[in-house]
Amino acid sequence: MEQQIRFCTTSDGVRIAYATVGHGPPLVVAWGWIGHLQFDWTIPESRAFFERLAQGRLLVRYNKRGTGLSDWHAEDLSMEGWLRDLEAVVDTLGLERFPLMGVSEGGALAVLYRSRHPERVSRLILYGSNHRFPGSREIVAPLLALVKAQWGLGSAALATAFVPDGDPTKVTVFTEYQRLSASGQTAAKLAEVNSEIDVTSLLKDIQIPTLVIHRRHDRISPFGVAREMAALIPGARLEPLEGDNHVPYWGDSEAILDAIDRFLQEGELGPEPETRAAPSGLLTILFTDVEGSTALTERLGDAKAREVLRNHERIVREALRAHGGAEVKAMGDGFMASFSSATRALECAIAMQRAFAAHDDEHPETPIRVRIGLNAGEPIAEDEDLFGTAVILAARIAAKAEGGQILVSDTLRGLVAGKGFLFADRGDVVLRGFEDPVRLYEMRWQD
Repeated sequence: MEQQIRFCTTSDGVRIAYATVGHGPPLVVAWGWIGHLQFDWTIPESRAFFERLAQGRLLVRYNKRGTGLSDWHAEDLSMEGWLRDLEAVVDTLGLERFPLMGVSEGGALAVLYRSRHPERVSRLILYGSNHRFPGSREIVAPLLALVKAQWGLGSAALATAFVPDGDPTKVTVFTEYQRLSASGQTAAKLAEVNSEIDVTSLLKDIQIPTLVIHRRHDRISPFGVAREMAALIPGARLEPLEGDNHVPYWGDSEAILDAIDRFLQEGELGPEPETRAAPSGLLTILFTDVEGSTALTERLGDAKAREVLRNHERIVREALRAHGGAEVKAMGDGFMASFSSATRALECAIAMQRAFAAHDDEHPETPIRVRIGLNAGEPIAEDEDLFGTAVILAARIAAKAEGGQILVSDTLRGLVAGKGFLFADRGDVVLRGFEDPVRLYEMRWQD
């Protein structure tokens, strides 16, 4: 196999080098501290590792700003800058949905990218990664001084962590890797940014299949931090491997590749998510409605308001996919969906509101305030749509909610009794079209 190296430009004008090799479904790799696309191909173990990853796939790699073949003079060497690098590569290649692999601190970047673009990432693979800086703050200053002073000079102190077996050939390769991949000043700055990484708050909202691979005695990123990260990601699979080498292609690389192959094949061979409403039986009906959508359009204009509504659509659809919901129909500023499980419906509603809250924290100028209402019953199925009293009641409940609220019927609350959800009694409410008052409950999703 031969890789093809090309260039793209980020939204802030930085030139980024990226490489593709192989054919088939894409796999995008976000590398760690430093890297060099061309030099990687001259290291036998590295080339063999990436060629194996590319078997049956289109493997996409790139050098982040300040490193390798990308622009060494980029000013913004931050996580936000790295995010723009990844966005530029993915957008240039026109990748709509793909598995994303993060290596070392590239894992935190992968988590951040998935948080910003949940509709585009189908699966996450995190190797040798950590969601927060694993060491004490006291070691940062001496480490940065060491990098600046001994970068590219064959420093035994720098090589020890990355070449724990002390193999002279590997030490020579690692020294050349330093010299070609970044300047000492840039490497120190990148290490400083790495020491400030903390994406812990984003882990709970990852609702896609995730594989965490980590060697038990990794010298750079302790195994205990990886175990903690896997525990915080809902449903994540932890693959502990023997060894102490942080570099994936040194040591038992076959174990890593086999774990990745198995994980990706599950996604390639697995069933497509349900997209049609169940034909009959007891269902939970969920409605979403963007609060003040008309005023939003008047304030922002058609184009900007449409962008906000697209974010609403992405968040809702991502949550439905993750929780087994079936989209019945979209209604401009809202959705109707159905679930065969009342528990999964409520978990989905919680995931939606948490995702909207995260969006609002990041974009306070364009908040998305969404009302959610749910009811359970036996609706009438006709032409892939649902009708009947159960559906109408769910819609009326959603209309009674305020932005950021989840309201449910007494029927639904009874179905999930004892399942650990927290509710506040909102009393009997008169709903349009219903003769008798309906008892409503607010689900306390913040708790």
